[in-house]
Amino acid sequence: MSSSKGNVPDHVEYSPGKDDDNVHLASQMPTCLVNLSLEEREKMEKKLVRKIDIRLLIMIVVMYILNYLDRNNIASAKLAGLEEDLNLKGEQYQTSVSILFVGYLLMQVPSNMILNKFGKPSIYLPGCMLAWGILSTCTAATKSYGGLLACRFILGFVEAAYFPGCLYLLSAWYTRKELVKRTAFLYSGSLISGAFSGLIAAGITNGLSGARGISAWRWLFIIEGAITIFVALISIFIIPDLPRTTSWLTDDEKALAAWRQTEDIGEEDWVDSEQQSMFHGAKLAFKDYKVWLLLGTIYGCTASGAVTTFFPIVMSGLGKDSVTTLLLTTPPYLIGTIVVLIAAWHADKTGERYLHIALPPILAIACFIIAVTTTSFAPRYVAMCLMIGGIYSSYVVVLGYISNILPRPATKRAAALALINCLSNVCQVYTPYLYPNSAAPQYTMAFSYNIAMSAVTIIFATILRIVLGRLNKRLDEEEGTNIASSISRRDNEEEGLPGRAVAQGFRFLL
Repeated sequence: MSSSKGNVPDHVEYSPGKDDDNVHLASQMPTCLVNLSLEEREKMEKKLVRKIDIRLLIMIVVMYILNYLDRNNIASAKLAGLEEDLNLKGEQYQTSVSILFVGYLLMQVPSNMILNKFGKPSIYLPGCMLAWGILSTCTAATKSYGGLLACRFILGFVEAAYFPGCLYLLSAWYTRKELVKRTAFLYSGSLISGAFSGLIAAGITNGLSGARGISAWRWLFIIEGAITIFVALISIFIIPDLPRTTSWLTDDEKALAAWRQTEDIGEEDWVDSEQQSMFHGAKLAFKDYKVWLLLGTIYGCTASGAVTTFFPIVMSGLGKDSVTTLLLTTPPYLIGTIVVLIAAWHADKTGERYLHIALPPILAIACFIIAVTTTSFAPRYVAMCLMIGGIYSSYVVVLGYISNILPRPATKRAAALALINCLSNVCQVYTPYLYPNSAAPQYTMAFSYNIAMSAVTIIFATILRIVLGRLNKRLDEEEGTNIASSISRRDNEEEGLPGRAVAQGFRFLL
């Protein structure tokens, strides 16, 4: 949809606001920044962003690699003898995979609300990581199906805090033009873990099977859980809190970090815990129809992406031995990581969102069609190498899009991130039953379902594009009217527009 301003591209988030609005915004600038020249301000900002990138991005990616390893190593454990040792029958293995996501779903929204209320992610996220590392290690001691179920359920309950918490933390530090790349970098941790999990599992299966009388799959949980505990203890001293509460920033850096968010949206983000109404934020998220359109878009990605939980098992249909099968899982994840990062970089560079969300599922659909119609090694392996990029290129753009579309208030953003991530993972509860042993090697029902879910992403992305285009047109028409009043800001907020930011020229990316 074209902007009424003529020279403003239809994907911009900001158009020039009224002069008095800009003067009002400038009057809020922290004293320490007022006397800086543009060059000095840019230099200070680059230094701050680099400092946060080094301390935050690298650490959360390492943590997410271990989060994903501990969650999904059950697939590698199956190839290493878990089913036989625990005497699992029928659909008991599928239930053991599924049960984790029951706990995962229950805790996501409450967890993000707690994180936003207290503003101490440097303690909260590493604390949750320490707990899931201990639980993952304890899985090695299970002797029965019931014990495995208990470990998996509690593991999901504790792991639920991490991913939506990281998305919220990223959105508190980075502007909208910076967010998709950082979100992609975070999610690359899960893809990298998929690559490493096959290598680690192959090494353990080949080298530690029966060592000290312990089965290979038990060593898998012991080693990966111990690494998680070690990293959790280190991360407490590295992860930042929120811009106003991070102790290792100078006062000027804190002021700049908070001001970047105010300048980006036109209003303050997180001030202190007294201003963070958890229930009001959740209410705003539930009432905003854009949350549900985003959920539909991202649900198609997570539902079709459930194949990655069973990647080693599906890969075994290529007819190789267990160690070779585990090694074959590495290239698809590495290729997927590269594709996802390139797509995210291009989305941020161009500011375009719709095509970056709607086109990759077409590639995924083509890959699923090839995978379901043949078990010949070459075509099926090529399809599996490309399908991860097709699924998750859209996914990371939509994840960053959530904070673009629902930037304020912070409590609403926190609730929306957790709610969308929570409900989009409902599919993880039932998709394990699409991959029974009896369906191997073709998995016709599973791949047909994945094709349908990829189409769902395209459909919802298209609806969201139309809706946001109409909202931008409405904002163009309202420009210059009394939308800056407190009553109008509240009405706009209730309808899903970011309050005061509308008066600063806010437009949705398209």
